[in-house]
Formats: sequence, structure tokens, C-alpha cells
Amino acid sequence: MTWHAIAAAAGQIPPETTRQAVGYPALFVLVALGALVPVIPTGALVSTAAVVAFHQESLPFAVLLVFAVSALAAFTGDIALYWLGRRGVRSRNGSRWLEALRGRATPERLEQAQAKLDEHGVLVLVVSRLVPAGRIPVMLACLLAELPLRRFARGDGPACLAWAATYGLIGILGGSLFSEPWKGVALAVGVTLLISAGPAVWRRIRPGRG
Repeated sequence: MTWHAIAAAAGQIPPETTRQAVGYPALFVLVALGALVPVIPTGALVSTAAVVAFHQESLPFAVLLVFAVSALAAFTGDIALYWLGRRGVRSRNGSRWLEALRGRATPERLEQAQAKLDEHGVLVLVVSRLVPAGRIPVMLACLLAELPLRRFARGDGPACLAWAATYGLIGILGGSLFSEPWKGVALAVGVTLLISAGPAVWRRIRPGRG
């Protein structure tokens, strides 16, 4: 096959197919990493991907694929982080992952998470995934209670599905309001960042009111 034939064959690949081949694996990697290292705004990523998928010709398949990839990636990241945390609990010297989890959960929030875990069991994982900054305290409470990985996974699976659906719907809403995808992306990212920052702002305002 000559270079001209290769170039001609490459030129026949639809742009949407190319975007999907790159976009979905990238979405999986970034969301999974975001579950491990809290520096990636995973909710904004999912909403942005949903906006782009909403404007593709393969709707609704593209949107459903965003949902499936996001939920699976979040579940993979959570399970990996929980497994690393369990290694720290079992080790006499602990681990940097367990210490990192402790550093991201205040004693007050950890105590609340432990009380909710005692009352509702692993079902509290669903709520914790939807509440900003609620995932880590509940995960840490599960680790300290020495919940087996399988039991944690049974609660985390539905939690990741609910999380992916929620942020995916935000993206679909943004995509449906504007004909130009970038406007929908801007709205979706703004909404997700507002949701993430809301609890922190409320905690700062609340003492002043008292």
C-alpha cells in the first residue's frame, strides 16, 4: 500500500469516530485518576463530555457511552483507592494513601460519616458520592470499620452510577439549552464548580450568621 493510499484511507475516517477513539479512553483515565488524586474536577469532566456527546450524530448512544465510561472509571478509581487504604490499615506503619485520606477528612466530618455508616450501612456511599467532599470521609469511615473490599464495592457500584447520571444530566441540560457546544460546556462547568464550592462557602458564611 502506497503512502497516497494510506493518506486516502485515513481521510475517510469520520471526525466523530476519531474523537470517540481518543475521547472515551481519555475520559476513563482522567476520571479514574481523579478518584485517586483529588486535583482533577471529575464532575466537570463528565458534564463536559455529556455536552459534547449531546451534539454528536450518534445521540443517544454517545451520551450513554459517556455515562457508562464515567461510572466504570469512578468505580475503578474508588476500588483502587480503597484497596490502597486497606493496605495502610493492615500495616503497622500505615501508608501514605491512608494518611492522605485522613488529611482530607476533618474529625467532625469523619465522626458524622461513621455515625451514618453505623445507621445506614454501605447505602451511605450513594449519598456520599453525590455530596461535594462527602466521598472521602465515608470511605475513611469504611476503612476504619474494616469493611471488606467486596462489601464496599457493593455499595460503591450504585454510588458511581448515581454520580455519573447526575453529572451527565447536568451536561445534557447544558447541551440542550444552546446550539453551540462551547456555551453548553461553559454552563455545565459553571454549575459543577458551583456545586463543588457550595458547601465550603456555606461553612464560611454559617458561623458569621450565628
